[in-house]
Amino acid sequence: MEQVKIIIVGFGTVGRGLAEVIKRKKDHVKEELGLDIRLVGVADLRGAMVDADGLDIDDALEWKCEIRDIDSLQLIREGEYDLMVETTPSNVETGEPAFTHIKEALMRGKHVVTSNKGPLALYYRELTDLAARSGCSLKFEATVGGAMPIINLIRNNLAGNRILSIKGIFNGTCNYILTRMTEEGLPYSYVLSEAQSLGIAEADPSYDVDGIDTAEKLTILANAVLGMDVAYNSVAVEGIRRITPDALRLALDKGYVIKLIGEAREGKIEVAPRLIPKDHPFALMRGTLNIAEIEADLAGPITVMGRGAGAIEAASAIFSDIISIYR
Repeated sequence: MEQVKIIIVGFGTVGRGLAEVIKRKKDHVKEELGLDIRLVGVADLRGAMVDADGLDIDDALEWKCEIRDIDSLQLIREGEYDLMVETTPSNVETGEPAFTHIKEALMRGKHVVTSNKGPLALYYRELTDLAARSGCSLKFEATVGGAMPIINLIRNNLAGNRILSIKGIFNGTCNYILTRMTEEGLPYSYVLSEAQSLGIAEADPSYDVDGIDTAEKLTILANAVLGMDVAYNSVAVEGIRRITPDALRLALDKGYVIKLIGEAREGKIEVAPRLIPKDHPFALMRGTLNIAEIEADLAGPITVMGRGAGAIEAASAIFSDIISIYR
């Protein structure tokens, strides 16, 4: 039985979702894979909970464990663990604090799994080079597509293929808004308010509706699976704020729907609303679903779809990355 000690830095929606998954799947992973996964530390702005033998996850979720007056960096630098999961909020301007967290863990020779797009969209080469020099794994399936597998699918199942392009719908908030506007003829402002009341859109929706989230994900995909070397600020981005019910109605009359599409291929990386034929798989994606089409030189086009957001969905991708390191 191999023991794996994990710390989670950032104990918000995704971090708590991962703790739930560890609790739910702990016995199964022990029996099937011989891995004894223990959550030994959690840190966020409130402080840290630490237990070298493993935290009581129910108590941790209710923040009932003994609270240490140490910050995230102290836990990363001084804690006894094998793998750090970084789930702090993404910052596309600086990549912080996740960029520093990931570097510190890798420099200590610890594996890292993250759902944080910011540092990878800005500093992909630096972080992957550091991981290679440290002899550690840096995994980030959860940064793109939530529970929808893309990066690991390409790296594992399409090994030997050259990936020619990736395009798709990578933001559930935008897809929800455009779906409702198209089907009900509702104005953007009304559907945005509805999405905010349902918790699908943030109070400040800019990150989603201006295409920033999709551009981050596309940057990571371009670097990780297309072998490109691009930074987030090199992506041409247009969001969905200017789309009107009249434009959607006109598109429908001509046999199209409008979707926010991200596409990366050699010489082109962009995010923009596009006309999609009504019988195309992208057009059939309603609500918050995500979809991606991967074009490979040997396998041809492959389409994957799934839930692109949510605590358990993101935690599913993180948990899969953790297991893949030790399998």
